[in-house]
Amino acid sequence: MLTEMIIRPLHLPSQALLIPHSSKPSKTPSSSSILNTKNPPSSSSSSDSGLLFRQKILYLENLNVNSHKALQLNPDFRSTPLSSLLSVEQCLSSFGLTRSSLGRILDMYPQLLTSDPHTQLYPIFDFLLNEVRIPFLHIPKSITRCPRILVSSVPNQLRPTFSFLQNLGFVGPHSITSHTVVLLVSSVEDTLLPKIQFLQSLGFSHEEVATMVIRSPGLLTFSITNNLLPKVKYFLEEMKGDIVELKRFPQYFSFSLEGKIKPRHRLLVEHRLSLPLPVMLKVSDGEFTARLIDLRLRLRLRSRSIEGM
Repeated sequence: MLTEMIIRPLHLPSQALLIPHSSKPSKTPSSSSILNTKNPPSSSSSSDSGLLFRQKILYLENLNVNSHKALQLNPDFRSTPLSSLLSVEQCLSSFGLTRSSLGRILDMYPQLLTSDPHTQLYPIFDFLLNEVRIPFLHIPKSITRCPRILVSSVPNQLRPTFSFLQNLGFVGPHSITSHTVVLLVSSVEDTLLPKIQFLQSLGFSHEEVATMVIRSPGLLTFSITNNLLPKVKYFLEEMKGDIVELKRFPQYFSFSLEGKIKPRHRLLVEHRLSLPLPVMLKVSDGEFTARLIDLRLRLRLRSRSIEGM
């Protein structure tokens, strides 16, 4: 089974092995130039080891990876040959990751520096391409948006979560894409189920919650304590809203409570006006101000008309 998983990525589109790091000349030394640096004559193996270690540090600096952080979080880096580091870079760049993205990812997850591409990385790309069905050209975007996926286990994390999301309704036109791939690294028991149960506690059925999260997948990434609960409380207690409105417009939870929801609602209350949630929140600040002025003028004209009757 393992052999099949290692071989399958080799049947990917030919682009996977042909994508260059960059078409622009680099002012910093390339990986190959670091690898081909001629070792000065040395009479001791300890000095040879020191030189090889400095080459690896230079390699990290060339990628803008914090070497101190890498050594602290991944002590195995010290004994890993430079050729192994280059094999990781070759694997990731063959799937379209740019060198700048590669450096950022390796800085975030230094454990990748000593990973085995055939047993740890290729199976993840195999899963994304052949099970999740993310197009090859969207793989770089998927990884840069969720680099954590590269340190996640396919059998223990990614596949069980993917199955759960499919059962929830993320299939067909709502399938997981590069925009929603971040959901795959979420724990079903610790992250996804608690949020679904919270929404159900508001009075929504399981089917209604499924519809809400498919329309607004971000609901499954928001904190219950810091996001969902405060916004529900403000909506029900201060805005005197109907919970049905949240079912129609689940994107409400994606807007900042302090930065947008409260200020705009208070302006409407101040002028004794009201707007549907989508109209209140989706428009820009300038358009919201224009609508507010328009509503105030209409209200004033209506008042004068009534007084003149």
